[in-house]
Amino acid sequence: MEIYRAGNARHIVADIDRDAISRVGLPVKDVEDTVESAYGGTIATSMWEGERRVGVRVKLPTPAEGDTYAVSRLEVPVGSMRLPLGSLANVHLDAGRTQINREQGGRFLALKCNVESRDLGSFVEEVQAAVAKEVNLPDGYYLTWGGEFENQRRAMKRLMVIVPLSIGVIFMLLYLTFREALPAVVVLLDVPFATVGGVFALYLTHTVLSVSAAVGFITLFGVAVMDGVLLVTYILQARAKHGDDAQDAILKAVSQRLRPVLMTALLASLGLLPAATSHAIGSDTQRPFAIVIIGGLISSTLLTLLILPTLYELMDRWFYRGRVGPRATS
Repeated sequence: MEIYRAGNARHIVADIDRDAISRVGLPVKDVEDTVESAYGGTIATSMWEGERRVGVRVKLPTPAEGDTYAVSRLEVPVGSMRLPLGSLANVHLDAGRTQINREQGGRFLALKCNVESRDLGSFVEEVQAAVAKEVNLPDGYYLTWGGEFENQRRAMKRLMVIVPLSIGVIFMLLYLTFREALPAVVVLLDVPFATVGGVFALYLTHTVLSVSAAVGFITLFGVAVMDGVLLVTYILQARAKHGDDAQDAILKAVSQRLRPVLMTALLASLGLLPAATSHAIGSDTQRPFAIVIIGGLISSTLLTLLILPTLYELMDRWFYRGRVGPRATS
């Protein structure tokens, strides 16, 4: 953490001698306006450049660095006379700030810091709590907080709506695909399976939960659900075509769809592996995204092949208890 400081530079300063200007009956503002017009410039007239009207600013050449003599010779109108600025002000060299930072009509001093090895949002919340507890500002002073964490907070608020909405849309599409609630619910269980792997991947790689990682979870949900759709679809097709019971259909589905499920997971994982291991410029954005997807696909693939079939059989027994014969599906 450090204070944002503007550099110092040498300035030519003219301290107006109020006794001198009072003897000649000259207001302070007239002296200031003369200096401003001479070296800052004054709009004297305007001219047309095509269809655009441009003001013409008139000013004296800026004096060379340290040339107090040229500034002292500036003539200040006093009635019908003209007096040199050196007789009305103390012209000298002095060191001063190169810029004065202002915001909303007041001066401000900026403290900046770069955060590493933790997420920006929790760091700012912790610092704000500590400052509010331990720092007492004098009257007329106040604190404002700004930076990238504001974008993160806005994005996280949107994601709190988008993530549940995405899961709801996925369930609706699954229900429209299977025309039944049971297979849609079973396939949707891939979402927590994938979430477990993504969270552990972030923990093992010491990666903070950022906006990029949150977006990675949304992408991961879609890829993980594809594996569940492959498996459950084959189970339903086997039961409808051959009249198998749930257990036989599940065993056939796992053995026959092992390769497609692994290919789906490996394709996405191997494609994102360079991004997950990258430390080049811009990797802070792409690495959490890739880590979440790779870790989530590992867990979702294993749990889809091992636990999802068992859950399907248990839910099938419970949901269709008392029905006779195998179920047909459209």
